[in-house]
Amino acid sequence: MRVYLPRFFVAALPENLARMEADVAEAASLDCEMIVFPEMFLTGYHGQSELPLMHRAFAEASASCPGMLCVFGAVSEERRNRLWVYLAGDAVTHYDKVHLFRPNGEHTMWQAGQRYCALEWGLWRIGLMTCNDVRFSEQARALKLRHDINLLVCPALWPWERDDVWATLLRARAIENGLFAVGCCVAGVDNGKERFDGAGNHVFDPLGDTVRTAGRLYELDPAILDAVLVDTRAQHVDIGEVDCVKAGG
Repeated sequence: MRVYLPRFFVAALPENLARMEADVAEAASLDCEMIVFPEMFLTGYHGQSELPLMHRAFAEASASCPGMLCVFGAVSEERRNRLWVYLAGDAVTHYDKVHLFRPNGEHTMWQAGQRYCALEWGLWRIGLMTCNDVRFSEQARALKLRHDINLLVCPALWPWERDDVWATLLRARAIENGLFAVGCCVAGVDNGKERFDGAGNHVFDPLGDTVRTAGRLYELDPAILDAVLVDTRAQHVDIGEVDCVKAGG
């Protein structure tokens, strides 16, 4: 599968919408089957938000390339940090971020999501996460055990100074679950209300190797899924008891 990950700089909403449309058009011209936009890519934390306009733009951009799955990072909606997936102009599903990032006060801005989310598309079973969710291995593990996902998609608004942590967590989720992990991060924010330097985009294969690219297009080879040495889903042991003993007096 050919996946397009833009390096998205968040400015004013009209400029962001125009850039989104241009990225979708470029991805379609490269015969991509998926495009992933980062978390809060149209507004940042505090920029202008016009939900009807934004959803109309999502539908129109998706309709312009009906064969490409569009993952629109996240928007602030109904007091949730909400990721949307569109195909051929229609919303397929949405996912509300479960693990809000407390150091930035996200728990005061949004309510936490109450469900994990996966979708099937062709050969791919795709698990959805947003940013800080990637720290919680149990989320990826639940998606793997219950739905046998082979691709994890994680939009983010992650800081550049912790890019190594971001990449390490994505790589870990790929290795421990034998899947492709795709992380798409905001490149930067300067919308008149906040300034932010974002981390990089990273893609890892099921062996933990970096999927390299000369640009923004990444090719995922499903044959690598068969090269995983340990099938951690098939060999999973469900242990209900966790013992803790007290040593000494």
